[in-house]
Amino acid sequence: MKAVADKKKANNIGEYIIYMYQMEDLIRAYQFNLKDIETYVIQHYPVSQLEKEDTAAWFAEMAERMQKEGLQEAGHLSSTQQSVDQLALLHWNLLKVDSTYFAIYQNAKPHVMELILASQNNPPKHEIQTCINGIYGLLIARLAGKDVKEEMLTATNAFGDVLSYLNRIYFIQENEQVRSN
Repeated sequence: MKAVADKKKANNIGEYIIYMYQMEDLIRAYQFNLKDIETYVIQHYPVSQLEKEDTAAWFAEMAERMQKEGLQEAGHLSSTQQSVDQLALLHWNLLKVDSTYFAIYQNAKPHVMELILASQNNPPKHEIQTCINGIYGLLIARLAGKDVKEEMLTATNAFGDVLSYLNRIYFIQENEQVRSN
């Protein structure tokens, strides 16, 4: 599971964020009981014993950070949220200079606004958080076997387009930074 997170972080920052949200919720579902996570989750994961031990240590470190950050009931690790905020900054910059991205976002914007308005007293920090929340909500609904309305599928497809474009530019910029150092 740690290896999955590392791979996602290296290849698709949006998928990484959503995966980390899942892992946080998994820890909460087991009420921070690391022995149960090891018994019922990690031991059934098809990896070597060494990888299972690394994964157990990774969950323990994540659970500790969540507790230190007061995330026992809700919320996300500050390190994961920094990735979300990086995508938001990229989003705001691209809106000014990239007509292709502007068009992609314009397709998603009505859905973003609808979700922001529906959130009433607890609005997301920014538009990209809304896109991620929408996709994560769809994932959770599907895992729970719930029916998803067509308009939500349309919205999450638009959110996915936004995140896919941001992901591509994010890694182009990351590679440019590596080459310039």
